[in-house]
Amino acid sequence: MSPQEPGTPRVARATVTTDVLSVAEHEALVADPAAGATVSFAGVVRDHDDGRGVDALDYSAHPSAAALVAEVAAEVAARVQGVRALAVSHRVGPLAIGDVALACAVSADHRAAAFETCALLVDEVKARIPVWKRQQFADGTQEWVGSA
Repeated sequence: MSPQEPGTPRVARATVTTDVLSVAEHEALVADPAAGATVSFAGVVRDHDDGRGVDALDYSAHPSAAALVAEVAAEVAARVQGVRALAVSHRVGPLAIGDVALACAVSADHRAAAFETCALLVDEVKARIPVWKRQQFADGTQEWVGSA
């Protein structure tokens, strides 16, 4: 890891994994005694989509996905002010209803920067990371959806 630029938030984690995700772990990774706010996000597998019951999801990722998550996190870190640290992970593989598919946490000096940066990080990951989900519907059909 290269040295952190002065004033640039620390990227505590930026990964794609098959491991179960813990938002609390992401919050702990960004903990900083100078931070006045920590904001986290959990993208959770829900039991419905567009009026149809969903039984499960299976996420697949391009081999470049992990490198792109790290790139996105570094770019976001370079663009924000007053942020101490950020962490983001996307889970791939089979997930059940209620599982966390995307975990994100940001610590900042003040709440506005923490909220804004967390939203920006989630939006950028969802827009740029080559991850696809296969939804298994309650009626036995399935559907592939581009970019998680």
